[in-house]
Amino acid sequence: MAPLFTPFTLKDVTLRNRIVVSPMCQYSAEDGLIGDWHYGHLTALARGGAGLVIAEATAVSPEGRITPGCPGLWNDDQTERWQKAVALMKAAGAVPGIQIAHAGRKASANRPWEGDDHIPVGDPGGWDTIAPSAIAYGANLPNVPREMTLQDIARVQADFVAAAQRAYTAGFEWLELHFAHGYLAQSFFSTWSNKRKDSYGGDFDGRARFIIETLAAVREVWPAHLPLTARFGVTEFAGDDDLDEGIELVRRMKSTGLDLIDVSAGFSTPTADVPWGRSFMAPIAKQVRDATDMPVTTSWFISTADEANELIATENLDLVSLGRPFLANPHWPYDAAMKLGVEGSAWATLPAQYAHWLDRYRSE
Repeated sequence: MAPLFTPFTLKDVTLRNRIVVSPMCQYSAEDGLIGDWHYGHLTALARGGAGLVIAEATAVSPEGRITPGCPGLWNDDQTERWQKAVALMKAAGAVPGIQIAHAGRKASANRPWEGDDHIPVGDPGGWDTIAPSAIAYGANLPNVPREMTLQDIARVQADFVAAAQRAYTAGFEWLELHFAHGYLAQSFFSTWSNKRKDSYGGDFDGRARFIIETLAAVREVWPAHLPLTARFGVTEFAGDDDLDEGIELVRRMKSTGLDLIDVSAGFSTPTADVPWGRSFMAPIAKQVRDATDMPVTTSWFISTADEANELIATENLDLVSLGRPFLANPHWPYDAAMKLGVEGSAWATLPAQYAHWLDRYRSE
């Protein structure tokens, strides 16, 4: 069996293989409510054979949405919609996961195909944004956020806790906290966006405080037998030698109860010089894995079966996360199994309703 197609167990959850569908924003919700588009999208991804499907960044509050089209988990109606999505993913054979998030100063933006920029201040379709410091991201996101008070911080942390509880009520078995990509949690840790003088800024401990406190609060309510994970930008690629700090924060997250880290970049400044290229985050993920003994995954320009399998075989990653390859081909795992010579490829990756016909087709 190719390493990519071996099972992976974390807590009480076992994935049928090492392939993860990474969260991919669809910008197609209404008032935070998912609908028919999401049901079809998530079901297709789950039916395609991935071990784990993580639903897109889901806001913990209305102000936490990236765009007006982003989904939420701040009320019971949203929870009920997610329950249906979870049932569909489970029926298709995948473990259902969800990523909960707050976009911070990157919130109140237009959908990518409608400009991918901030909704102008004062426009009734937008809303005020918040951040650790009143510093705009810049580039296409020029709106200056309001600096959060201590009351704001406590409120947002409570929103994360409530969203985690709703995720469990909806039936999700894998929770990912979005602590990356210049969104609120990452912006507390990054020196590019956090200039606070109080206990949530300044030195490493201050900048790490929001993430550690939020994780600890969610850990209290998320069941101990289910995986609690986070996507975190361990480096900004912006001139600072910050990877050591990123790795140290992963160590502290592990000691606070985190089970796995999805290694990513910070994206807290538009001046970052990201070294885009084939699986460019994988060597950094291995550094994190070796330094913390924490299971890791990453994504970013991983697309071929051989590449994904090698990353597992060489213990760079414990899981391989894929995004756009699944949009191009929801049955990517089946194709990968065929290319890697996995015996009984159809049965190893697809529901019986599909595997039966594909096996029969190959034998005729």
